[in-house]
Amino acid sequence: MITRFISALLVVSGALLAAQTSAPVPGVVAHPNDLGFSYSLPADWEVKDMAPAVPLMHQQLEKDATASDEKKAASCVQIPLMATHGMPRSVVEVVTIAFDCFGQQFVDKDLPGFGMGVAGGLKKSFTISDPLYGAYSIGAHSVWIERATGTLISRPEMKYTVETVCSLLKKGAVCWTAMAVDDAALHTFEQGAVELDGERSPVLVPANAFPKQP
Repeated sequence: MITRFISALLVVSGALLAAQTSAPVPGVVAHPNDLGFSYSLPADWEVKDMAPAVPLMHQQLEKDATASDEKKAASCVQIPLMATHGMPRSVVEVVTIAFDCFGQQFVDKDLPGFGMGVAGGLKKSFTISDPLYGAYSIGAHSVWIERATGTLISRPEMKYTVETVCSLLKKGAVCWTAMAVDDAALHTFEQGAVELDGERSPVLVPANAFPKQP
């Protein structure tokens, strides 16, 4: 299943959670992508260059693949953005797959499975508990979201809020994942302005993203 291999790329973020960070810089930076989306983060979030790591990850994913579609998916997955902030470090990561590369276009009924596969990749670095699911729209785009508590496997004393947000574009599928050490980091992740195929939203995650609890 292709989501098993998409999720495997999230392992990289676990190694960054204890690293140092640079000094804050004011302002907001928009990060556009050729698939047709843009996402904004404050400029004091340190962007990591993932280009050197992706070929090695593709090689390992293709080695582990057991079917032709899995091998194809492994070669198409990209991480166009990874950014970190603070100490202990919070991480925001974006995972994409282009439909023209994979040779298949996802539809809305595929979105929950795609999102679950990406969110499942966190289990390689975290013990996940208390997941909460929601759905909403940004313009004509359906959005799937999961929020949970994550305890870092390598450092059980470190707890995070982990949140994955996924949507489908005309040219591909995209997921944003946050591993937030505190409410401020989670708020920053959710409040990032986003544009999907020209449809703009001032926030990635609106206040009504999750159903109200009884």
